[in-house]
Amino acid sequence: MSLLDVNDLSVYFHTRDGVIKAVENVSFSVDQGETLAIVGESGSGKSVACYSLLGLIPMPPGKIESGTAMFENDDLLKASTDKLRAVRGDKICMVFQDPMTCLNPYMTIGKQLIEPLVYKRCYTKEKAKERVIELLQEVGIRNPASNFDAWPHEFSGGMRQRAMIAMALISEPKLLIADEPTTALDVTIQKQILELVVNLQKRRNIGVIFISHDLAVVRSLADQVVVMESGQIVERGTTEALFNAPQHPYTQKLLAAIPSGAKNVESRAEEKTLVEVTGLTTSFYDRSTHQPFKAVDSASFALKKGEILGLVGESGSGKSTLGRSILNLVQSESGSVKYRGQEISGLSAKQMRPYRKHMQMIFQDPYSSLNPRMTIFDTLAEPLKLQGLKSRTEIIDAVFEIMDDVGLKRSYVRKYPHEFSGGQRQRIAIGRAVATKPEFIVADEPVSALDVTIQKQILDLLLELVEKHDLSMLFISHDLAVVRAVCDRVLVMNAGRILEEGETEALWASPKDAYTKTLLSASHVLV
Repeated sequence: MSLLDVNDLSVYFHTRDGVIKAVENVSFSVDQGETLAIVGESGSGKSVACYSLLGLIPMPPGKIESGTAMFENDDLLKASTDKLRAVRGDKICMVFQDPMTCLNPYMTIGKQLIEPLVYKRCYTKEKAKERVIELLQEVGIRNPASNFDAWPHEFSGGMRQRAMIAMALISEPKLLIADEPTTALDVTIQKQILELVVNLQKRRNIGVIFISHDLAVVRSLADQVVVMESGQIVERGTTEALFNAPQHPYTQKLLAAIPSGAKNVESRAEEKTLVEVTGLTTSFYDRSTHQPFKAVDSASFALKKGEILGLVGESGSGKSTLGRSILNLVQSESGSVKYRGQEISGLSAKQMRPYRKHMQMIFQDPYSSLNPRMTIFDTLAEPLKLQGLKSRTEIIDAVFEIMDDVGLKRSYVRKYPHEFSGGQRQRIAIGRAVATKPEFIVADEPVSALDVTIQKQILDLLLELVEKHDLSMLFISHDLAVVRAVCDRVLVMNAGRILEEGETEALWASPKDAYTKTLLSASHVLV
């Protein structure tokens, strides 16, 4: 008998706009020691299906319409609140996508971890602390005794995810549900988290449900795969069979969207240098040490006209700070940035204004970078008005032209950011960046955490705009497969320093620096 057996599960949301069939007639099972991956795009119903098993969907508007979910001879869908509370966090545990929103910022890591042991297992606080320190060591957190008293904000993203896994495993569950646990993590951290899950599963012989839109990750981890689209299962099978011979068009579309291979690079030896960075250093004040630290340390490189230059490295390596320093969005300490031979480093906001229409930025999170009180028309019209590029009578036509360029329907023009999906918001952010027809764009993780199909659409859009408007781009990313697919050359950055640079395929074939080799080996595991 399976550890968990779900049959004909249907979950609907009853809203003012009608009934949304989030999950419809979904069936799957998980055995002890097995990993089942549930894949699909955002809105496919994969998370709702798993959340409903533990009573974690809001009711109302959510309602479980039908189905059974048998776990240890009990139907979870018909279990009482007390029964579910006994199962949840004890026999079935969950690792959520964003650990920062799940960890209590007002409690230390150790205090949060000992709670289930003290209140559910009746451990003494001393015994609970010993067990937590053991588990923190097991999930790979260095200096577990001192980190026991650390606060969530003092942990990196990878460490917070490890703490969440420790929290899920503290009660030694029989089933672990991991909801996008590696989304937006660096490849090296992603590899560590996946290896951790695999090792803990083997050691403890637990069942795992792994929810993800990242098919490269799923391929390296799962035994069985279920593919969901619009609330329904469209295909299922062993990982090997599904990846080698997908049957359903939707599965084929997902697999085709995975970045693979290299860009066909054209020689730009004859092109003029557009942006030249020499010895650029940017420092910040560290409150914990009361000393300045160099986020960017003596960075130097040149970007030719029409070139896409990749900038890769882990979180904290200084990639985003370098991009912002080039555009004078962060004040640099020393060094030079020249645009078309003109020195722009250290210019005031007023002095930079004429350059802004030529140099733009696409930010990582479009939702936080878009003004929630401005319609799409206002957002796209703003840079045109500020730079005086269009008259009042020309603005409407110009905005419609931008929307056409980035693939947004003109009928959306009076909508607000919250009315759009993540991919559509990123299109708006790209539209705003290209509105002034710039020559140079810094794209900071523009496809991070997007579904593979949406990611492919955005990357195709960027390549199309580069070709159409003869753009040059600094493309910042931790996703090496994406960088390989879109960039002409690559810079590798770590601890504020550029360690290596070269043509994309040459660097992939023969990396010189040990750090580059580590990044590439981690990415190969996930392909």
